[in-house]
Amino acid sequence: MRHRSTRLLAGLGVVVLLAGACSGDGESSSGATDTVASEPTTTVAPADVTVTGPITGGVRGVPYNPVPLDLADEYGYTEEEYFVRGEAASYTPVGELTPDGRWTVTEGEPAPYETRILVRRPVDPDAFNGTVVVEWLNVSAGRDSDPVFGYLHPYLLREGYAYVGVSAQATGVEGGGSRLEVPGVPADALVPLKEWDPERYASLDHPGDAWSYGIYTDVAEMVRAPGDPNPLDGLAVEHVLAVGESQSAGRLASYINAVQPVEGAYDGIFVHSRGAGGSDLGEDPSAASPSPLLLRTDLDVPVMQFEAETDLMFLRFREARQPDAEGLVTWEVAGTAHADADTLVYGSESGQIWSSGGGLDAEALCGTVNDGPHGAVLRAAMHAFRSWVVDGTRPPTSPRIEIVDDEIARDELGNAVGGIRTPAVDVPVSALRGDGNPSSVFCSLFGQSAPFDDQQLRALYGDHATYVERFTASADEALAAGYLLEPERDEMVAEAEASDVAR
Repeated sequence: MRHRSTRLLAGLGVVVLLAGACSGDGESSSGATDTVASEPTTTVAPADVTVTGPITGGVRGVPYNPVPLDLADEYGYTEEEYFVRGEAASYTPVGELTPDGRWTVTEGEPAPYETRILVRRPVDPDAFNGTVVVEWLNVSAGRDSDPVFGYLHPYLLREGYAYVGVSAQATGVEGGGSRLEVPGVPADALVPLKEWDPERYASLDHPGDAWSYGIYTDVAEMVRAPGDPNPLDGLAVEHVLAVGESQSAGRLASYINAVQPVEGAYDGIFVHSRGAGGSDLGEDPSAASPSPLLLRTDLDVPVMQFEAETDLMFLRFREARQPDAEGLVTWEVAGTAHADADTLVYGSESGQIWSSGGGLDAEALCGTVNDGPHGAVLRAAMHAFRSWVVDGTRPPTSPRIEIVDDEIARDELGNAVGGIRTPAVDVPVSALRGDGNPSSVFCSLFGQSAPFDDQQLRALYGDHATYVERFTASADEALAAGYLLEPERDEMVAEAEASDVAR
């Protein structure tokens, strides 16, 4: 896998549970100028949603979480921001919210809202593959971040997906709520939209997280039936997929159990790196989600879960394991962490820096973080998931990571036993673990990588040619099994060939 430096001092944008704030003025990645667009607007059936945009201007002149400009240019994409206004539903439990996920709800009191969406789409309509991925933006650090896009962007952009990021929760818009502490980053660097750019986002108004599920539904319905302005610029939408990572994955767990059976808004739901529980439906004690929580398996759309080693242990997903079912598939991937080196690389490339201007040295804080195959296997998972949604082809099944005495079982080299296999763990150059430096919650999420020294590598492989031969065979096995896609397989093999392993 990639063995990139994690000593990234500036431009740390998205690190799965957090994203850096842009500094300075300038243009957005869509080339917008500093004027606020207030017209045109339209009421969009069937969600009775009013869309305003594209939004420009503000104090900074760019949207929060902008896509890296070089990525947009490289793949022929554009990014625009829109405001979405409507009256969101809330959901009241009928009876107990049980751990089996078979929840029954009724619509509670609605509430007016105005939030924002980020839309990334191919400029050429012919490049669009018909599928829109709608990410529930993560707010663990006290404001919006787009970790799913961070992991998946090489695949999404080359395959012609459209992407919509939704500021679904009050914390991302208004602030408040609990937040992940990031060592070395002051709290005033982790701010919500209305504080980050009070001019651009002045009109936003979020009623609270009890209505977040209704907002997320409204966006899906708007994507299917847009009016004018059309955030997707007339693209012919065939399928709308829900995605969310970590904290947002917990929201999706509750969405699956409570809201999707009622609203049917999404054609499939992809749950990325969740822990044991879900999220509350409201503030009343009766609306509290139990933990551990299973996902209901009686939906008429596919549901897929993707779990790293960190998720199993530190986030306790092992307590919520359940067998695959007709509508549910779970992948567990050996050698992976909740966040990793590739996450940091994307953050650097995004051009986002902390508003305090100092950046963040993850290596100094956390040590040598995991540089395993999380992103590569995740892209294969999303590809398989879309095929399941589009043509009914079920994803490959996943072996489970072996747990003994409440610990992940490891081989003599320190890598996990079981789970989805890749060259990173079967032809390794390091021991890859999901449990990170316990000095902070932040560092705990990034796992560890312990590289083997030259003597160990020569003992394992003898010479470089043997290493490359074995690595290539393992990569081909993962490709044939559906756990890697060809571009990732080729990239891995090229890096192995170019490496100094056992030379």
